[in-house]
Amino acid sequence: MIRRILLVLVVVLLLGAIVFRLASNKKNIDKKNAVQPVTNIEIPVNTYMVSKSDYNDSLIKIGSLIPFKEADINAVAGGQLISVHFNLGTMVSEGETVADIDNKQLHLNLQQALLNKNKAEKDVKRSDTLYAGNATTLQDVQNTKLNYDNTVNQIQIINKQIEDSHIKAPISGQIVSKFKEAGEYVAIGAALGHIVDLSRLKADVSVNEADVYSLKNGQEVKVSTDIYPNTYFTGHISFISNKGDAAHNYQVEITLQNSAAHPLKAGTFAYVNFERKSSDKAILIPRSSLLEGMQSPKVYIVENGKSVLKNIVTGKEAGDMIEVRDGLKEGDKVITNGQINLKEGTTVREIIDSTDKK
Repeated sequence: MIRRILLVLVVVLLLGAIVFRLASNKKNIDKKNAVQPVTNIEIPVNTYMVSKSDYNDSLIKIGSLIPFKEADINAVAGGQLISVHFNLGTMVSEGETVADIDNKQLHLNLQQALLNKNKAEKDVKRSDTLYAGNATTLQDVQNTKLNYDNTVNQIQIINKQIEDSHIKAPISGQIVSKFKEAGEYVAIGAALGHIVDLSRLKADVSVNEADVYSLKNGQEVKVSTDIYPNTYFTGHISFISNKGDAAHNYQVEITLQNSAAHPLKAGTFAYVNFERKSSDKAILIPRSSLLEGMQSPKVYIVENGKSVLKNIVTGKEAGDMIEVRDGLKEGDKVITNGQINLKEGTTVREIIDSTDKK
């Protein structure tokens, strides 16, 4: 019995020693595998040295050219198309007949209406004669005249329907879309095609609050494209919106005459130069340094090797550069790239922009 107890004690002690050893080994392994806290990591960033510099106060905006006019060709009457006189690329003039709807029934109705008019006209003459001889009443004369007037109105209505069966171009221009072919049935208002007028063009651009107040309706501007390098088109401001969007940008529309020597197409990128002649000294920073755009402008600068968030007041735009009216001073180093990895007080490593001006 004593032997058995001793054996059990030995086994228990061995098991305890094994468990203790395993637990100790696991603790050491966990300690080795534990993620060590990261300290003193430097985030590489591009910086731009802030300084006042001379710059041409020109305002250049990019927009797309759109047609001065464009319109659908719509059916005024419903029925079967018996002819369509246009294809893609066809040039049409305003008021030109471009399609016809079957109007045979209308012509038959017109013939019947003309017969009814002739009969009603004779009835009027006869009732007038009878009334002069006291052989009929004034009420009969009036009813006969009313019937004649109705036949005249009916003829006018049918003539208008026949006229509407000849579908006309609403504006002059080129057919750029064709939706229907001869033989198809169309409803009133159905679109048969689309016309664009490129004799003149428009360019829509957005101008910020700081710049829009310097612009005026009728002001002459220069428009250029990548298609015709070193060729400039003269345009005029035709519209300045009195209502800005959430980012304080205002729609400005420029109208220009198309050129026979250098014809432009709708959809072409255009550069609108508002040609402000004055020059001035100002603090300019790259647009890429802004954190929240022009609506709530902020930038990071570097101070003592760490990122510091600054609220700024922006002014006019000069290409890819933005004027800063308040919030920065000469000598500040504005971070232009790498801001996504930053927060207030992050340690940074500077990479000076190649565009830096010292």
